[in-house]
Amino acid sequence: MKILKKLSLLMFFAGIMVSCSDQNQGNETEKQETVTEKPAEEPQQEPEVKGYQVGDIAEDFELKNVDGKMVSLASMTEAKGAVIVFTCNKCPYSVAYEDRLIELDKKYKSEGYPIVAINPNDPEVVAEDGFEEMVKRSEEKGFTFPYLFDEGQKVYPKYGAEKTPHVYVLQKTEEGNKVVYIGAIDDSKDAAEVKEKYLENTIESLLKGEVPSPDFTKAFGCSIKCKKEDKKI
Repeated sequence: MKILKKLSLLMFFAGIMVSCSDQNQGNETEKQETVTEKPAEEPQQEPEVKGYQVGDIAEDFELKNVDGKMVSLASMTEAKGAVIVFTCNKCPYSVAYEDRLIELDKKYKSEGYPIVAINPNDPEVVAEDGFEEMVKRSEEKGFTFPYLFDEGQKVYPKYGAEKTPHVYVLQKTEEGNKVVYIGAIDDSKDAAEVKEKYLENTIESLLKGEVPSPDFTKAFGCSIKCKKEDKKI
């Protein structure tokens, strides 16, 4: 009888051990299944960079001015740089900034930083931004700076301009025309409400041999107009 009791106890404990072992294996299987079922994270894509960034070297261009002559950066031999402003006739924001651009050109052209206005709009989309209309507008307002036509819309995509007006300040260096500021002229369409003169402060910093700060602001205005089937940006 004692032998039978011992055998019964041994079989009882053996059954418990087998049950625990099966339970542990089941838990491990569940963990493995959980890990396996977790979806893999997709790699995050870098945001697309359009056009020049601060610090880039801008390519030269040759565009037709309202006086019929071709203008390039290389032709500005006496300048220390240039203030490239993508603007147009039609946009109310561009119109609101015309007097300010004339004032800035008069103030800083002799200091080596002339205004160079470029109309990037396609005249087939906006008739008021055709070359002949540009000539009329320049005469009416008495522009003191070149007003160039980006025929075929080949220049503005290289810069990455998206608005009118959109400003790019270039500084002549040994490497070439370096982009030192991108963005808005100031912080308000209404001249009476301006608190931050981004463009003017940038030029003043360059004349003092200082690095502009900020060197980037968000441009605001009208979107650049191009044919939908041939959209550049």
